[in-house]
Amino acid sequence: MTVPSNNIPKEAQVRALLEQLSAYIEQYHGGSVELVDFDGTTLKVSLGGACLGCPLSPSTLHGWVEGTVRQFFPDINVVDAIEPE
Repeated sequence: MTVPSNNIPKEAQVRALLEQLSAYIEQYHGGSVELVDFDGTTLKVSLGGACLGCPLSPSTLHGWVEGTVRQFFPDINVVDAIEPE
């Protein structure tokens, strides 16, 4: 995974990372992840596709999504999923 250059706003960098991560999740598990809100330290995402109702979605959120995001952006303190409307 690659993250865009630092001259791009942080939210755009996080969004680009999530798009790459979503492509992996979709390819291997049929799910998706999408940025819903970002305030600089808290990231809210929505899990979709096969992740909806999956008993392993907390592992996907905290192990895969949060782990990857915090690897590139250690200053993001919270990664949380919201329920789709």
